[in-house]
Amino acid sequence: MSLVITEDRIIKAQQDWADALVDIGSVFTAGGDYRKIAEKHLDRLYGYAAGPALFKPTRAAVNQFRTTRKGALSYFVGGDPDFPEDHGFALQPWQRVRFENIAISIHGEYGVAMGNYFFTGSDGIEVKVEYSFGYCRDAQGELKINLHHSSMPWQKEGA
Repeated sequence: MSLVITEDRIIKAQQDWADALVDIGSVFTAGGDYRKIAEKHLDRLYGYAAGPALFKPTRAAVNQFRTTRKGALSYFVGGDPDFPEDHGFALQPWQRVRFENIAISIHGEYGVAMGNYFFTGSDGIEVKVEYSFGYCRDAQGELKINLHHSSMPWQKEGA
């Protein structure tokens, strides 16, 4: 595999992220060690090993910016007293996540994607969320997320 950042590699990284989120919830539902699985996915998908990753989770208001692995882990699985608002976003559980890219922009050693992603719960209801993900390469050439901004679409008051 080429070590160059390409649109296809970014799309694959998005699918890997979606599959990981569903996997964490599945392991939780089955009574397995979901925390361990979440840690494995975080290490595989995010660039925290190289320094801070800039993470703004969807459902975080008090500690809304997470630059550490610990903060990201708490958002996905909850249970960390330093982040009491976290209840484990990945534990929903989500049945499916799909990305709809508005654009992917590659600038040499860095790529960024922006658009909407859709989370389908066990009730079949799909939730639309806006995202921007930034990707860099680690020493082995694997794509790592070092920017993750996620937010609910703006709602006009009274709408």
